[in-house]
Amino acid sequence: MIDGTAGVSGRRDADEALLDSPEALAEHDPGGMLRHTASAGAQVRETAALAAEANLAVLADDGRPRAVVIAGIGTAGRTGDVLATVAGPRCPVPVIAHRSAGVPGWVGAADVVIAVSASGRSPEALGAAEAAHRRGARLVAVGAPDSQLQSVAERARAPFIPVPRRAPARASLWALTVPVLLAARSLGLVKVNEADLAETAARLDADADRCRSTAESFVNPAKSLALGLAGSVPIVWGSSPLATVAARRFGDTLSANARYPVVTGALGEAGRGRVGLLDGVFGGLAEGERDIFADPAEDDGEGTRLRLVLLRDGGLNAEDDTDEPLAVEERRADAVRTLAERRGVRCDVVTAEGGSALERLASLIAVPDFASIYLALAHGLDPMAVPAITEMKELSNQ
Repeated sequence: MIDGTAGVSGRRDADEALLDSPEALAEHDPGGMLRHTASAGAQVRETAALAAEANLAVLADDGRPRAVVIAGIGTAGRTGDVLATVAGPRCPVPVIAHRSAGVPGWVGAADVVIAVSASGRSPEALGAAEAAHRRGARLVAVGAPDSQLQSVAERARAPFIPVPRRAPARASLWALTVPVLLAARSLGLVKVNEADLAETAARLDADADRCRSTAESFVNPAKSLALGLAGSVPIVWGSSPLATVAARRFGDTLSANARYPVVTGALGEAGRGRVGLLDGVFGGLAEGERDIFADPAEDDGEGTRLRLVLLRDGGLNAEDDTDEPLAVEERRADAVRTLAERRGVRCDVVTAEGGSALERLASLIAVPDFASIYLALAHGLDPMAVPAITEMKELSNQ
């Protein structure tokens, strides 16, 4: 065990037995990150109702915008990526995720800015909302009620969707995403209907049940994924734009919850360079020095290895000639999996399920979200309390 002066505590080696003890899991998760993550389906339903009360229909009064900018940082910024991928390549206007304070210099009265902040006080969202108001752009704000962000929206007479702050931002992805999608729907940019939202919420509920703490590792896909990743350097690649958003989300949660270094990205882009990682000192070279008769279960922990996670979309793009053909996506994923196997790099595959883009995205995010928390708990880490984040804020604010 490590207990440093910075408040860091935990163990370097994962304790597999801990994951099959609900009592031990609860003890190591005092902030309830498992519970908060299990609320994803409820988040979809609750914030859909809150967005319906915000009179987003007024956004359509001035017609289609020139561009939509989603301003926020961290999980709030990730909502812009979700909107862009759900809107798809046929979206009639650019959808831009903006993660810096203020807004791009070209933003003006013809554009829409959606400022997102779980706390309602992030400098990036507040700066963007203020700048949008000054420049005459249409504004929508999403965040905690009775916050600074709500005050800015009220001054600008802009719609505000109050999202109750019941969990850390990284466990509130769906609470922040649904209002962004519904604002975009009011602008005519996405086709997300009530059935899509209901099916997505049901999918998240079902995955939360599969990944519950009382389900043992051999039937719990999140625990199994966490144990497979333990002690490795994870590489997470998405086979499509939608799956790539899920891959980057998994990178966010692995870093913040489990404190693991991780490489994420698009599988197509990886094939132009990053696939070479499979040949490197953590991939094929490490395998070449390993005793082929050794029992993997008795690995002494020396020689950190890569672990590949492929998120496969299998998307419904047969009628969309602007998307890459599904057959190309499938061949590329199969090829990378074969390359990994030849180099002794183990590979986990999560395949999307569902009829709509939103439900498929949810199916690729839910199990990895839980896996990042179980991986943290296996190392004795509190997935909610991240001392380095607190110290970073303190040092920056000085």
